Amino acid sequence: MKERMLRLAAEFDNYKKRVKSDIEKAQTMGKAEVLKNLLPVLDEFELAMLSISSSQDKNLAKGVEMVYLNFLDSLEREGLTEISTNGVFDPYKHEIVVSKAESGKKPGTILEVVKKGYTFNSIMLRPASVIIAREEEKK
Repeated sequence: MKERMLRLAAEFDNYKKRVKSDIEKAQTMGKAEVLKNLLPVLDEFELAMLSISSSQDKNLAKGVEMVYLNFLDSLEREGLTEISTNGVFDPYKHEIVVSKAESGKKPGTILEVVKKGYTFNSIMLRPASVIIAREEEKK
């Protein structure tokens, strides 16, 4: 009888741990989905930053920059991380949009970032879209 009670207590303890783990996973996946849905807004803010940089109205430019930086800081505090695009193409982190023949560049070197990529707690939200160097064709 005592052994059975100990076994039931152990099973219940394992059940509680499993439920807690499942809840944490569901919360993480929910947060990842929200962050993924906010990425287009972040992209549009970056486009706004580019277009407003040539504006004559410096107060407007400063205001947009402040809102963008505040938004980005909030996303980063929640766990959003930008994927590094320095160096060589990584198929697990980058998506090739175009490959260009580039003399003096090692094939696979990232030349330009078309769209930034992001992760959240090692969950890929969006790969970085990049332009890479390829070997020049022999004539």
